Amino acid sequence: MAQPFTVPITVRGYETDTQGHLNQAVYLQYSEHARWALLEAAGIRQKDLVANGIGPVVLETTIRYRRELYAGDEVDVSCLFVWGGGKTFKLEQRITKKDGTLSAEFDVVGGILDLSARKLVDDPAQALRAVAKEPAVLGL
Repeated sequence: MAQPFTVPITVRGYETDTQGHLNQAVYLQYSEHARWALLEAAGIRQKDLVANGIGPVVLETTIRYRRELYAGDEVDVSCLFVWGGGKTFKLEQRITKKDGTLSAEFDVVGGILDLSARKLVDDPAQALRAVAKEPAVLGL
């Protein structure tokens, strides 16, 4: 199995709530940031996707919050594509503190949208492989 792609992030004070914890909505922003960073590492820029008439979409996200994060905490946000058959794929994501403490787990179902037809493409792996300069980064 491929190793997850990771992005380091430091929790900023303005991202915290009144208890001093990372706001729950920011966890989603961190996971989104890691997904776009993974695409860029594969050589896929947002404008490349648009030029090819496709775009990634999130269809479902399940988050399990495990441990709170505070301003100044340094974390790694991981992202791993899990390819299967059909029009969708899965992403496994984790937010882990530098000391190894698991803060959150994400199970994401995504697809690749045909921007003209407004429908999911039949083979999302092939759609990304065609655009990627480094498809191996995506597990392809």
